Amino acid sequence: MSQLQPQSQLQGSAEEPLLNIQQMQFWLDKAVAWGQAERPDSQKDTCLHLNRLRDFLQRLLTHINCMSSTTETMKTLPFLGQFLGRLCWNPYVTADATGRKLLFQCLWSLYSEHPGNAVERKANQWIQKLFSQLATEEEDVAAQAFMKHMNVPPHEYHLKVLRKMVAMLQENIGKSCSSSSSMNQRCSCDRIQATSEACVPLITCPEAAPLIGALLLQSMTCVRATLSEDFLDALSSAYLSQCLSLEEQAVVSLWYHNLPSLEETVLRLLECAQTNSQSTPQKLEQLLTQSLLPKACAQHCSIFLVVNDIFRSFLKQAEGNEPVKSLIQTFTCCFLRELALQQQQTRVSLKTWFPQSPQRLLVPLLTLPSEMPEDAWRHHLNWLSRSLQRLTEEEEEEEGDEDSSSSASIEGHHTVFEAWFLLVQCAHWLQVAVQLLVTPGPEDGGPLLWLLTFYHHPTNRGHHRAQQLVRATEAWEHLRFVFLVSPGPPPEERLQALVTLLSPQPQQPSPPTVLILSLLVNVAVFSQLALNGSAEILQTVVEGSGLADEAASLLSSLELKLNGGSCSSGAANRVHLRIKALRNTLTHTQAASSPAENQAHTLTL
Repeated sequence: MSQLQPQSQLQGSAEEPLLNIQQMQFWLDKAVAWGQAERPDSQKDTCLHLNRLRDFLQRLLTHINCMSSTTETMKTLPFLGQFLGRLCWNPYVTADATGRKLLFQCLWSLYSEHPGNAVERKANQWIQKLFSQLATEEEDVAAQAFMKHMNVPPHEYHLKVLRKMVAMLQENIGKSCSSSSSMNQRCSCDRIQATSEACVPLITCPEAAPLIGALLLQSMTCVRATLSEDFLDALSSAYLSQCLSLEEQAVVSLWYHNLPSLEETVLRLLECAQTNSQSTPQKLEQLLTQSLLPKACAQHCSIFLVVNDIFRSFLKQAEGNEPVKSLIQTFTCCFLRELALQQQQTRVSLKTWFPQSPQRLLVPLLTLPSEMPEDAWRHHLNWLSRSLQRLTEEEEEEEGDEDSSSSASIEGHHTVFEAWFLLVQCAHWLQVAVQLLVTPGPEDGGPLLWLLTFYHHPTNRGHHRAQQLVRATEAWEHLRFVFLVSPGPPPEERLQALVTLLSPQPQQPSPPTVLILSLLVNVAVFSQLALNGSAEILQTVVEGSGLADEAASLLSSLELKLNGGSCSSGAANRVHLRIKALRNTLTHTQAASSPAENQAHTLTL
């Protein structure tokens, strides 16, 4: 009942108001008489009236919250600003914890989130300046006198005032927006924007961290809890420059509310991936996990769509950018893992996350190899290859049809690109395709080879993909012969042919180096040829083409992919041993060669 008493007083008749001008005048006269409590008599009188002052401030706070606006409050209590201002400069009032808290709450209740006139704008400026002066070490004669009297260092005094202000504001934020039992009372969340504006100068203060976190989290739970753009911009700048430490959910909330902050985070990751192009998938995974981006995307579809769109834009400009493709693949793996944890609580359709992807390819590509029997892998990949070929053929038919509209041609390009973009994200199936291609058997490897070629060369302008498929098929025939067919030492002409295919050609401005080198490395790893023979072939070809660094990088990238379940379980141990041995062979080759002869590039399948 005690909690409802102020509200019942507030709802009393007009003849019995909660406050009146006479009461306000009494306390204003007291505040004027006390001044800054420099004289012994004023100090004594202040202390004698503190209990009654607290009661009055409590009623005053209830009265302010009852008003619909600051303008209305100032009309009923015209001396309110002068009274509160004088109390703020009385150190004996602000030293009292309860009195100071009520005083700050009264000031904050007068702050208008959306000032409607000059009076409210001037009041906002005055309140901001007042809070700033109370929380900083600006010259304050009254505070200096109090600190000297109490033997308190200035830094400690202002630090404690700041902490008290932060605690008070944080407590107000934590109140439920449904706590107001009167429609005339303002929701506590209405002042979130004003509070965030006041926090701008305090962004990098460690003492303000709890308040900043509370602001960000409250804004996720109430639609009325709008954050100031200046606050979000300052927060983003401080966080990106590592001048501020935020908890995980606070970072997610920052990205949710501030698009530039999210975009800058993604762009920095892309820049890091391209600058450190020799980063292994393990290091990329560690980088992405520390960034919190996969977790944030799994929690909020809107964040994922923005991140995915940035990746999409990058690949449209440079489809052959291998470091970027590697980052996207690793990000997708981390995201799907986080999404699986989230889906245990709330299940959301995959179409919501991938609205632009061809829906018939969505589930087949997003399904992990470990989620289906190994004997179904080849059939699954053949189906994917045929489905993608059908899309590319439809695109080419629309381009060749003179009666076809330009909009239909654009739509065809878009569909093929989105299918390829999804394949880039789900590159775990490409590793399976290479593994199956190497596996001896009567099955036709044409669909798998086409799928790998499409991944590396999605566009077919000027029959470019068709030309690369011819070269990849030629390379595969040589690889198949030296690793899988020939019982003796590999013919020299076959090895030289592979070196030639891996070297730039005058009439081939974009040689399929990545694809052919990937085939070479994977055949060396997965073939049944003795390890010494595989190492000798691999070493001969990469030394002849100058791609030892790239081959070693590809071997390293296999480790993470195999851990993701894209390798036959029965062959996992054997494959890991062969990777380690082949990498040691190439490391020895690199150490023996001149540094100038090696080029540093990361190539991923």
